[in-house]
Amino acid sequence: MSWKEKQKERNEQCEERHALAVDRLRGIVSEDTVSEKYLPFFQDTAIFLLELENVRRKIGDGTWERYSLEEMQSLNEILYRDVLPQNYGTSYADPAYAVGKFGEDMGRLLSLLYAEMRSGIPFAFEERKDYLTILCELFIEVYNCFEESEEPDAKEIRDIIYWYASDYCDVFLADRIEEQIDPEYSFAADIIENADLENDKYLYRFGEYITENELGTARHLRTLPAETIQRMADVYTEGYRIGFINTGKDLSKKSVVNIRYSLGFEKVIRAAMENFRKMGLKPVIYRAASGVITRREHHKIGYFGAIPNWQYEYDHRQDQALFMDKRYIERRLEVMKTVYEKNRELAAQFAGPAVMETFGEKPFSPAAKPEAPEYSEAQRELALMYDSRSGQITNEYIRGDERSFTIIAWPVPEIGEKYPEIFNEVIRINTLDAKLYEKVQQTMIDALDQGEYVHVLGKGANRTDLRVQLIHLNDPEKETKFENCVADVNIPVGEVFTSPVLEGTDGILNVSRVYLDGLEYRDLELAFKDGKITDYSCSNFDSREEGRKYIYDNVLKNHETLPLGEFAIGTNTTAYVTARKYGIEEKMPILIAEKTGPHFAVGDTCYSWSEDIRVYNPNGKEIMAKDNSVSVLRKEDVSKAYFHCHTDITIPYEELEEISVVTKEGKNIILIENGRFVLPGTEVLNEPLKSS
Repeated sequence: MSWKEKQKERNEQCEERHALAVDRLRGIVSEDTVSEKYLPFFQDTAIFLLELENVRRKIGDGTWERYSLEEMQSLNEILYRDVLPQNYGTSYADPAYAVGKFGEDMGRLLSLLYAEMRSGIPFAFEERKDYLTILCELFIEVYNCFEESEEPDAKEIRDIIYWYASDYCDVFLADRIEEQIDPEYSFAADIIENADLENDKYLYRFGEYITENELGTARHLRTLPAETIQRMADVYTEGYRIGFINTGKDLSKKSVVNIRYSLGFEKVIRAAMENFRKMGLKPVIYRAASGVITRREHHKIGYFGAIPNWQYEYDHRQDQALFMDKRYIERRLEVMKTVYEKNRELAAQFAGPAVMETFGEKPFSPAAKPEAPEYSEAQRELALMYDSRSGQITNEYIRGDERSFTIIAWPVPEIGEKYPEIFNEVIRINTLDAKLYEKVQQTMIDALDQGEYVHVLGKGANRTDLRVQLIHLNDPEKETKFENCVADVNIPVGEVFTSPVLEGTDGILNVSRVYLDGLEYRDLELAFKDGKITDYSCSNFDSREEGRKYIYDNVLKNHETLPLGEFAIGTNTTAYVTARKYGIEEKMPILIAEKTGPHFAVGDTCYSWSEDIRVYNPNGKEIMAKDNSVSVLRKEDVSKAYFHCHTDITIPYEELEEISVVTKEGKNIILIENGRFVLPGTEVLNEPLKSS
C-alpha cells in the first residue's frame, strides 16, 4: 500500500472521531462551563483548532487553489500572528505569560498544550485528518478536566499529556522515521515538481510561515539564467557524489537521498532532484518536526519556511521536561527499534542528507526565561541516554560507514539591500577552483605532518592560547595527519582538518563573537585540559551562571564535558573578504565561516561511525587521524564513544597572532602570522586579503 493510500485509509477510519471532535470544539467556543480564569484560554484555542479544520477543508475541496495570492497571505498571517514577536508577550504560547495567568505548574502545562495545538498547522495543509483528530482529542480531554473541577490538580493534566505522548509515539514518531527514509512520503516533493514556480502562490501551499525572505529568494531565482540555476544544483549534487568517492563508500548500493532546505529555493531543488535521479537516487523531503513527540529541541531538521519567532522555539525546546521519565524514553526507543526493523531494507537504501542551508537572517540571542520548562539533572541523563541508544539503533540500520552527506549555504534577502550582489558573490565562493586550493592546502599539510603539536595564539583582546596535539605517523611517506578538504561534503572549499590527540591538547579557546546553531555567543571562552573542556563562559548575560547554563545547554548539549573532536585551518580568504566587504561577518553560516580561520569542533570527530574506513588524500597518502581516546571506546562500549554533536567554533583571521607547527626537535614552522599566510607556497591565499 502506498503512502497516499495508507493516509486515505487512516483519514476514513477516523472520520467519525474527527466529526465528533470538531463538533465538540464548536460547543467549547460558545459555552462557559469552565472557570472564568481559564475560559479565554480554552475558547481561543478551540477557535484556533477550528481555523485549522477550515484550512483542511479548503485544501480538500479545492477552494484553496482558487484563492488569490492576497487571500493566501492573509491566512498565513492569521495562522502565525499569535507567536510573532510583537504579539508573543500576550500569547499563551509564551510560558512567561501563561505562568503569570495560571501559576507555575498549570501555566507551563497549558503553554505546552497550546504549542502542541499550534503544531497542527502543517497537518491541515497535508490533509492529515488523523493527526488533527488526535490533537483535538487531547485538547478536549484536558478541557473536560476543567469542566469537572474548577481548579484541577496539575498532576492530572500532566498525566493526560504524558499518556498522549507515550500512546501516540507509535503514530507520530513511527511516521516520522518512515518519512525520513521512504520516498513515498512525497508531499513536498510533489509541490516542488508540479507547482508553477513562477507564481508566488505555490510557497503558501507548504503551510509554513512565509516572509519576504522566502518570497524574495524565489523571485531572485526567477531572474537568474537557467544555466546559473543548473550550476547551483550541480555544485550541490556533485559535492554529494564526490563525498562518497572521497570516503571510499559505494553510492551505487543506495537509492534514497534526503534533501533538506529552506523554502524559496525550489527552482534549484527541482534541478537537483533531476540530478539525483540520474545517480539512481529518489528524494525524501520531510518537514522539520513541529510537535513535542518528534521535535529535537529548537533545531530545524528537514525543510521549513521562516521562523515566526526564535524565542518561541527556544522557550519550548525542553517541553518534554514536563512529563519525561525513564518509561517514556524506553517507549520511544522501543518504537524506534520496531519501525526500523519493519523497514530494514528501506533503511539500508538511505544514502544520507544533502543539506542546503541559508544565512543572512537577523541573528538571535535568546532571553533566559525561568518559566520555560527545563530538564532536571535526572532528565538530562535520560536525554543523553536516549541520544546514545537512538544513535546506535540508527547506525544499525543506516550504517555510518556506508552513508555520506553534503552541505551548502546561500543567502536570503534579509542579509541586506545588496542581496543580489551578495548572492552572486556566494555563487562565486561556492564554485571556486578546487584544484588550486588542493595544491595550496597540500603544501600546508606537508608542514603540519612534521609537527608534534600546533600552537594557536590570539591577538590583542583575543585570549586564545591553545596547544593542539597531533597524532604520530609510523610511515610519513604513506601516511598523513590532516585531510585535504576541497568541495565535497562541506561546500565551499577549503580547509585542512584533523582529529587531535586529546592527551596534551591544553589551553584556552576564545572568540569575541560567534553564532552557533543560530544562537549568538559573546566573548565565548572554553578551557581545555587533555583535550576536554574543563571550564567555559560567555558575556551574553549579566549573570556568569546564566552564561554557563547557556553554554551547557547549547554547546555542551547537557554533557559535563566534551572533547575537542576536530582542529582545522580554513583557507577561504575570498569568503572572508566578501563577509567584511558587505559587513555580514556575523551573518555568515558556520559552513562558510569555518573556512575563514582556524576552527575547533567540540563533540564527535568528523569520522564518527566510520573510523575504520580507510580514507586517502588526493596525493594518495592515507589519513590516520580519525580516532581519539574517546571515540576508540566504541570497540568496548559504543555508548561511551559518541556525543551525537559536533559544534564548530571559528576564530577570524584578524583575531590571530600566530598559528605555528612545532616539531619534535623544537623547530617552529609558522603558518599564519598577524592574520596572514606566511608559509612558502601558501601566499596566494593572501591575494584576496590585500583588498580588505
